[in-house]
Amino acid sequence: MLKSISFWSFPDGLCIEERMKMAKRYGYDAIELTVEAEGEITPESTPEEMSTFVEMAHEIGLELPTVATGLGWEFPAIGPDPEVTAKGREIIRTSLRLAAALGAETFLVVPGTVTADYPYDRAYNDCLEVMSALARDAQDAGVYIGLEYVWNKFLLSPLEFARIIDEIGEDYVGAYFDVGNVIPNGYPEQWIRILGDRIKAIHFKDFRESIGTGTFDGFVDLLEGDVPWAAVMDAIDEIGYDGPVTAEMMPPYPHHPERLIEATSKSMDAILGRS
Repeated sequence: MLKSISFWSFPDGLCIEERMKMAKRYGYDAIELTVEAEGEITPESTPEEMSTFVEMAHEIGLELPTVATGLGWEFPAIGPDPEVTAKGREIIRTSLRLAAALGAETFLVVPGTVTADYPYDRAYNDCLEVMSALARDAQDAGVYIGLEYVWNKFLLSPLEFARIIDEIGEDYVGAYFDVGNVIPNGYPEQWIRILGDRIKAIHFKDFRESIGTGTFDGFVDLLEGDVPWAAVMDAIDEIGYDGPVTAEMMPPYPHHPERLIEATSKSMDAILGRS
């Protein structure tokens, strides 16, 4: 498996090259770049511009297997406002092309959020329709859409998550599974076994339930929470997953933030059996 680190885990103000060099210095195999509203990679970027980062990663000695974005929170692909969702879907299409130019295999997508004004059944049906349509763009790009559960009150169980992927029925739509996100309402090793080969990429995070379910303060450093890492790795081995595992640690430490990158690398080595 590729040991990767999220762009969002690094200190603010660092450019992509600086983040890449820090990742390499602390023993990562890869980095997960992101599409941002502002910065070096945005929806206005072109696939041709991505060659700079491909060459940069090659020279530094890193791979670029996955790409993420936080823009889906402001512009979800499904939701009650058609103007917002139209922009959200276009961001996904653009990001798929950028991910392809970076040589990535999977692009992370949080489809939308169930709310009082946007009921669950409508969200489910919209997700089926929209992701089936976007699958054609994913196939054209050669990049998987990796759907992720991120406390959005949607796809709350592994059975339902597996079901919607099967009902979408497209090769280029799968799961981007985050082991820490499911701790408040499930067991990550069960999710992994149920999702099986639908999983295209994995995020590593840890969560301590005693801090309080529903609060981001519960996310703690790897090995300091309630994720049963031995059981998680057994499940990953059982399904034969051998792709990237990306630590998504955020926000960075307020003091000496580089220590987060170093500490996370060492914890990942322990989890992956590299130390």
